[in-house]
Amino acid sequence: MIHLRSTEVYLDSNATTPVMEESMQAARLAMEDTFGNPSSSHTTGLRARSLMENARDMAKSVLGAGDGTVVFTSGATEAIQMAIFSTLCHVRDNRQNNPAEPRLLLYGATEHKAVPQALAHWNDVLQVGDQVVEIPVDANGLLDFEFIREHAAQADMICTMAVNNESGVIHDLKKVETAIRGENGDQNPELLWLVDCVQAVGKMPLNLKETTIDYAAVSGHKIYAPKGIGLLYSRKGKPLKALLAGGGQESGARGGTENLPGVAAIAAVLEKLDASPSKTFAEPETLKRHQEKIVAALSEAFPEIVFNTPFDHSVPTTVNFAVDRFENKELLDLFDAAGVRVSSGSACGSGAAKSYVLDAMGVPEWRSRGAIRLSFGPLDTESQIDSACRKIISAGQALSDSCLMTSVKNGDSTRILDGLIQLKKGSDCTWIYLDSKTGTGIVIDPFAAMLDRVESLLRCQHSRVIAVLDTHAHVDHDSPRPQFIETIADCLADSANSRDPLGWPDDSELLTLSDGSTADYLPLGEDKVLARFELPGHTTESFAYLIGTLDGSGNLPSQNIEFAFTGDTILFGGIGRTDFASSTPEGMFQSLKSLPGRIDVNSTVICPTHDYSNVFATTLATEIKSNSFLARILDHENPMSRDEFLAEKPGIDQQITDATNCELVCGFMEAEATTGSPVELALKGINELKEHFAANKDAIVIDVRESHEFTFAQNWSDLGLSKPPRNIPLSQLTNALPELMQLDSEDNSILFLCRSGRRSQVAAKLALRIGMKNITHIRGGLALNSSPPNYEMEFVI
Repeated sequence: MIHLRSTEVYLDSNATTPVMEESMQAARLAMEDTFGNPSSSHTTGLRARSLMENARDMAKSVLGAGDGTVVFTSGATEAIQMAIFSTLCHVRDNRQNNPAEPRLLLYGATEHKAVPQALAHWNDVLQVGDQVVEIPVDANGLLDFEFIREHAAQADMICTMAVNNESGVIHDLKKVETAIRGENGDQNPELLWLVDCVQAVGKMPLNLKETTIDYAAVSGHKIYAPKGIGLLYSRKGKPLKALLAGGGQESGARGGTENLPGVAAIAAVLEKLDASPSKTFAEPETLKRHQEKIVAALSEAFPEIVFNTPFDHSVPTTVNFAVDRFENKELLDLFDAAGVRVSSGSACGSGAAKSYVLDAMGVPEWRSRGAIRLSFGPLDTESQIDSACRKIISAGQALSDSCLMTSVKNGDSTRILDGLIQLKKGSDCTWIYLDSKTGTGIVIDPFAAMLDRVESLLRCQHSRVIAVLDTHAHVDHDSPRPQFIETIADCLADSANSRDPLGWPDDSELLTLSDGSTADYLPLGEDKVLARFELPGHTTESFAYLIGTLDGSGNLPSQNIEFAFTGDTILFGGIGRTDFASSTPEGMFQSLKSLPGRIDVNSTVICPTHDYSNVFATTLATEIKSNSFLARILDHENPMSRDEFLAEKPGIDQQITDATNCELVCGFMEAEATTGSPVELALKGINELKEHFAANKDAIVIDVRESHEFTFAQNWSDLGLSKPPRNIPLSQLTNALPELMQLDSEDNSILFLCRSGRRSQVAAKLALRIGMKNITHIRGGLALNSSPPNYEMEFVI
């Protein structure tokens, strides 16, 4: 068996497997000793040819191919292309001789995207004119056999798979065959059938000669061979047209000198499989035991888990799941930080927000968006599985300690949260301010999609909520504030039970702002206050909320205001729209004119209700620079008049295009809300990273990963740091901005880092946008600039 010894656990074998030691040795020997061209007639070439033919025989034996043909390819994608290309060339040629109406090309709805895309591509290129039609699947991911029976007679080709790569669902090939060929096997003999066997080889017996499967695709790198080698099985007598012409190799089926090291490598794997009576890597009982352990660990780690894999008809090596309230990216980041490598689905489509496989199965959208695919290798050992289970449980505990999930243990979080927290879902922003000394908190602009998480944070921190506030009356939805207040009734202070339509407590005092106007305020913690003043425009009923510190006279001067929550009045690169029935354009003009006198233009951090540009926070000075319309309104020397504003604003609002997902956009953004790119450190690995830290010992290093990820941070001294970086999660970066803006200078370098470099780039762009100067981040993050794990592998018979 293969043993991998490492601090990291690899559970993404459906994407690719490690390479077996025997496979590497075979490839090396093919390059060193059997390096001849298999087409050469001399002794060296004959030895190479013998190696290839022995490998071909081994492949036929493992697949049960009988007298079928095996062609070596660069992988399963090429094998799929070759089968489809051969079929459609055959269809086109026959149709030219016997003109007929276009027919169907059928494929399963959960097929790997290589299949429908290849069907569409070659159907178009060869001008066959067939209709590419998707075969539905049921809630368990199984093909609709009745659909196949109804359409098989009108089809030229049908493409199915043996095992699904995302869900692990096993397709009963005998039942598929009956649906295609009929009960007696004598129907639709001309319909060519391709089966994707990529995830089946080595996990279940295949006996292709006992079926009417016409083509089967296999990938080497899914069965412990290297990438770049695969094969296509073709039943005897079925069309086989060269996709790559030239040279006549592979009996004319595939031109080009063969990849002999790749063939030798996959042959070594096939030899191990062929030695097994069942032609598999492990017994089903062993794999099922491993699956049960992993499922138990996941259930313990994530109490709200839902499994998308139907376990009663799937391979044990694939476990697809989702956790309520968590999108897959959050869980991927968590697992990766914990040293557990999983994926969100097919590696070829892992950038997708949702799983098309689960969508086809009709699972709820949150499960599709939150889907995680965990796939262990059929050669993974008991100790590897046990190690994986321990890490999975530790990942769940880290999430609980961060107050984002019901605790795995029954204790409280060990982490105390203090200050401003920003929760985002799409463009919606909900803000939470917690004062750890007094155990009080406020919630501003609650959005329904985030309230479960807000509740988890508040309960985990034992916060007494003094107010739940809306900045304005929303046009496109009713505020969930009343329902939320009922949900957290036991966490509320008396002041939160307000009669005010936006939630402001019934009893408050007055203070004076810098422009001489007055504002209601409440004490917030020991030294802060929460103030509000009217800010009409986007809607008539609209307020700004301020968090700051009173001066010695009991006033709130602008320079003492840290945060201003202005709703949709100020947006990143734009201002709120005023074309609703509840809007007041004149009110918007007056509100915008009032802001510079009430908050500090340069230092007060503005926290909008919507973030359409992934900018997180801003300042009034920044928005004046990036929005020429706002700059004209607030120009000191030649400000825009009220009449000019009222004349021009309708035209600006008319340019607003609501998002394609039907989201109502609350303002017009004049331009992309960024002003440039931060300095990126394009380092070349761990040594250059160490050199950089050694040369910049005084730099302020900030890790912007969330706290549950930072929990698993490596030994920072290995990266050349004398002390761990400061952890300021991206969700709390806005809270740190006032401090960071004060630290910013030509002499103080601030370096942001994270796992991949994506979040650190967001943080660096934000800092640059609001005027900070000496900002850098590491391109590629720690993933590309730290030492790779050392995997030790051995094969034990």
